[in-house]
Amino acid sequence: MAPALLPPNAMSLAQVFGDPHLHIDGEMLALAFAPDGTLWSVEEPGVLRHWDAVGGRQLDWQSLSDLETQWCFSSDTRVLASASNDLTFWDTAAANVLTAVPQPSWVDALAFHPDAAFLATGHDDGVVRIWDAAGHHLVRELRLHKRAISALAFSPDGAMLAAAAEDKTIGLWQVKDGVHLGTLSGHTDRIPALAWHPSSKFLVSAGWDTTARVWDVASRQPVILLNTHSGQVTALAFASDGSMLASADSASTVHVWDFNQRRELHVLKSSPAEIRCLAFSRDGNRLASNGDHIIHLWNPRTGQPLAGSGPRTLAPVSLALSPDGSRLACNGGGLNVKLWNTASRQPILELPEVEVVHGVAYSPDGKWVAGAAGKHVRLWQASTGQPHLAFEGSGEPFTCVAFAPDSATLASASSTGLGVWWWRIADGEPLLLIPDALDGCTVEGLAFHPNGRLLAVGGIDWLATGGSDGAVCLWDLTERCEVATFLGGATAIAFHPDGKRLASTSLERSVCLWDVDAQQIVDEYTGADGALSCVAYSPDGGLLAAGGEDRVLRIWDAAGRERATLELDSQILGLAFSPDGRFIYSANANTTCYQFEVNKLMG
Repeated sequence: MAPALLPPNAMSLAQVFGDPHLHIDGEMLALAFAPDGTLWSVEEPGVLRHWDAVGGRQLDWQSLSDLETQWCFSSDTRVLASASNDLTFWDTAAANVLTAVPQPSWVDALAFHPDAAFLATGHDDGVVRIWDAAGHHLVRELRLHKRAISALAFSPDGAMLAAAAEDKTIGLWQVKDGVHLGTLSGHTDRIPALAWHPSSKFLVSAGWDTTARVWDVASRQPVILLNTHSGQVTALAFASDGSMLASADSASTVHVWDFNQRRELHVLKSSPAEIRCLAFSRDGNRLASNGDHIIHLWNPRTGQPLAGSGPRTLAPVSLALSPDGSRLACNGGGLNVKLWNTASRQPILELPEVEVVHGVAYSPDGKWVAGAAGKHVRLWQASTGQPHLAFEGSGEPFTCVAFAPDSATLASASSTGLGVWWWRIADGEPLLLIPDALDGCTVEGLAFHPNGRLLAVGGIDWLATGGSDGAVCLWDLTERCEVATFLGGATAIAFHPDGKRLASTSLERSVCLWDVDAQQIVDEYTGADGALSCVAYSPDGGLLAAGGEDRVLRIWDAAGRERATLELDSQILGLAFSPDGRFIYSANANTTCYQFEVNKLMG
């Protein structure tokens, strides 16, 4: 069954909990303002998004291709280019391929000519090639560098092309005839970005040597050295009138310069992520940069944040429903778990916390919300949001937590560690520590059997070079011993409500169904186009849902028939059915949760 496309703006099939504005869920690869003031972005793995840059609302999105590593917008953003082994031109608005041109070697850099009919590719063999996009043919090859090209930029007047290489030099060419105009030398480390002043008289180069250098093109000499960066300089952008220059460094900081006065205006602190992309709006009133799964917007003249700005520390989004389905707990991808009213879709409580919260869980009796926060498991009163207890472990930070069916105990573990803790809720005392629950595998998921006596622990052996890549183990908490092992890595696990089967998502892009008593696999659901990260049974056990990296929500019935597939605009990190089975909730990499009506999904 082909995935249906979720309308990104109307969200006709979903209700949204949280703020999706300017949130992405992959590494940013390209960013550009359109002439109309809207913003375009491309992120791994080839997801194109269109944004209202004023309100931050997503206007549209399309999944293009996950094969390319280089992406570049034309100056008017009407055309998008991507490349790796091939060079592909896209109609940006329609998200359609215009043409594809095979390449003689791997492409490491791209740059559009001011006339979008031409584009330059920089290759790992040091050759720069200029292509006629409409005619699908090679116009010219420029050979100077012996090492791979790291950055390309056409001058705004279209007369010159600059190419930086891994030999730490920059070559200048005349575009019309390919004449080499000179070489700029001075950087002592890699040059990842180039930017031309709108006058075409100056070229700026970004260096991993912590400097950005302004070159006078006529004399081929550096005229300004911008050396106040605290790390490698990673990205550059000029305002359209040339009055401001932005440069980003590896300290997640953006420097804004008054180019005419040769002075620094502002130092803007971004979230902890490598800044690869910078872009000014045409009127110079907005400066955009990528962050940690978010796009930041500033007023570059005042340095004031407009949207998305400020340091962020993100954790995978986790969700949990109250037993009556009236409340949704979600960590929002980081600090401060929020409780939402599922009917009104309004936040009603925020649970205080100073550490990053990873996994969240609601107790079956509805009294408690638990969160895996650093080396603690926090317990809050669900009715008031007041902190109650903090269970302190040791070693690796906790990332997953699960309540026992009687709400008297809970289990916690870490995706970077090997141990599993079993806690008594009444006084916060540990009842059991299993130091290596999966024989060398990190713990990715926990699930209590409906009888409360068995605890399933699933995980991955990330260092496996052959054989099994992980396992699911069943532990008898009464006897305090392991009673079963199912070989095969698990990223998430869930028991059927009757306890007879256990579902696990694997690194093989499938859902495995295990017979708990027979201790063998009885079925396997395939079809995913990426790693799966979550799985959930409906309350009556009649449906099983899974989701993951390919952004597709899949639902199977008890007979193993795929009943629904729906492509979302974000990776799916968690799933939960409402207690009455009417709704399914997804925790998404863009820090939101969606609510879907199950019957509508299945048509």
